Amino acid sequence: MKFIPFVLIATLVTAGAADPSPSAIRSRDGRTTYPPEMAGAKSETYKTVGDTKLSLYIFNPESHDRTQQRPAIVFFFGGGWTSGSPQQFEQQCRYLASRGLVAIAADYRVASRQKAKPVECVADAKSAIRWVRKHAQELGIDSNRIAAAGGSSGGHIAACTGTVPGQEEPGEDTTISSMPNAMVLFNPALVLAPLEGSDFSGVRGFERVPATRLGAEPEALSPAHHVKAGAPPTIIFHGKADTTVPIVTAEAFAAAMKKAGNRCELSAFDGQQHGFFNYGRGDDAMFRETLKLADKFLVSLGWQHGEPTVDAFFGGRK
Repeated sequence: MKFIPFVLIATLVTAGAADPSPSAIRSRDGRTTYPPEMAGAKSETYKTVGDTKLSLYIFNPESHDRTQQRPAIVFFFGGGWTSGSPQQFEQQCRYLASRGLVAIAADYRVASRQKAKPVECVADAKSAIRWVRKHAQELGIDSNRIAAAGGSSGGHIAACTGTVPGQEEPGEDTTISSMPNAMVLFNPALVLAPLEGSDFSGVRGFERVPATRLGAEPEALSPAHHVKAGAPPTIIFHGKADTTVPIVTAEAFAAAMKKAGNRCELSAFDGQQHGFFNYGRGDDAMFRETLKLADKFLVSLGWQHGEPTVDAFFGGRK
């Protein structure tokens, strides 16, 4: 077996710190929007750490009430664990709510605002899934149909909720599971340490990063290292030209999932770079395509029905 040095995280953190990458969160008029302003979303505080209140921004289907027990999806934004805004996934949330899901954009601690390290980002993601499950009845959510979703570093922490053991916020009721029932991941960071059987040597975007930057040993926060039977069904969207999170890492994760007997679909896109899926990127063709595929994945789980209505929902608007 061949072992490789790990060097992915430095690229992600550098991109997030400088905020130049496609996963940097800006509104249509070019402004960075944090705290997010998303009309019609209901805000709920799911966690308080010191002076920081972390919110979930909830988009309900039309005429939703608590008796309906709908599926839910929780999105975590990207930004190298350093910056970003829940607004990144506002449009995905609005669309999926129109399809009958309770769609949620989650805030979490990051380095630029709370001096957080990735280990704390992971703890927040687990807290968010746990809070949604704990409050499922009052939110009109089926506690056994909660998906974790996210892009880049947000995809990483979403994947951690479904694979990585421990890393829970101390004092929370761990009898309520923080594991989602499905995962929808957009160019996620999935391999954070040398991985047996994989050779990433020569792949652009790698350099060794100390555990002090992560707040934990890289293996402890690496989804690919913790794949086992029973992991949630997963779909991954990744650009083949991504040099921030190389697609070979997603391929290694998908292979590990399948070897363990789990469902994992990897949709790879020729010529696409990091953040290709974001609303407002180019002509939105990739935004629409990935959203259609995510819709079909959720239909395959029985969480919603019929063909995607992405084009009808967004019409010709950008």
